[in-house]
Amino acid sequence: MKKSLVALAVLAASGAAMAQSSVTLYGIADVWLGSWKQETGSVSSTTTLLHSGGVSTSRWGMKGAEDLGGGLKAIFQFEQGVNVDTGVAANFGRQAYVGLAGGFGTVKLGLISSPFDNYQAASNAAFDSDLAPANNPAGGVFRSANEYIGKVSNTVAYESPNFSGFAGQISYSLDEDVATQPSITSMALTYGAGPLAAQFAYQVEDKSTASSDISYLRLGASYNFGVATAKFTYGAVDNIGNVDGAKASEFQIGADMPISAAMTLSASYAVSDDNDKAGDTKRSGFGMAVAYGLSKRTTLYGGFKIAKFDYIGTKPDTDHTVFAAGVKHTF
Repeated sequence: MKKSLVALAVLAASGAAMAQSSVTLYGIADVWLGSWKQETGSVSSTTTLLHSGGVSTSRWGMKGAEDLGGGLKAIFQFEQGVNVDTGVAANFGRQAYVGLAGGFGTVKLGLISSPFDNYQAASNAAFDSDLAPANNPAGGVFRSANEYIGKVSNTVAYESPNFSGFAGQISYSLDEDVATQPSITSMALTYGAGPLAAQFAYQVEDKSTASSDISYLRLGASYNFGVATAKFTYGAVDNIGNVDGAKASEFQIGADMPISAAMTLSASYAVSDDNDKAGDTKRSGFGMAVAYGLSKRTTLYGGFKIAKFDYIGTKPDTDHTVFAAGVKHTF
């Protein structure tokens, strides 16, 4: 009888502990079909593509939390990128961390998206998709959006609570005395209340074998006028490729325009000017995309992007034209 009572007590305690913990399986499957035309001087080529991650990177993951009492929680997350077009998946290369969360904010340790990565595209129109002219693949205009390190190993990160619309993040990533691995300091400050949202993000990548650190700056803002949401982004890169004095400056303007409760049209124009010591380059592009929500979890999208790379006096210019249609499903 005593053994039965002890067993019941153990089961009850185990059930209580399990009730205070949660694990969620989640993911995104996103793929588009389209064409990419490149024209360099008199040479032209067109490629038909089935490409994974048009609006959001395809992925799956697990995340969980345990209530430790007094408002404190233990948290974890493992996230793996998946190429829907090929089925190829890397290790948990998007996120893998453990941490603590409470009224003080959130502390994470492990492989984490840097604060710059979290907010560098928050005000990018065309849904920050492959059809946005700032983005790769196929004619990405922004140097900063396409070269920074976004998923960073050996990282300690802090995220503040929200204070009347203001929030901040800061992280430091150790190089662990590995010559090819930079130490990275990244930070972001955001504001969002009513129709206005704004973001500031900054990241420095310090490689011990390089004489100059690479730094990335991003300023973004959006304002919802009701009939449309205007978006603006400014970016800058210093010491491109760890070359002292090599710089880039860039901006993007655009707007999201709701057509119906289920459909939104978005357009974006982006420009980047840089000098990486090999020669001046000016890149510009325009993109337009439309998204139609079939449900809360499934969206159809499509559109086009055109971009021009003007390599001033160094090599022939290159024109890019992309047409695409895709589907995104979230689970």
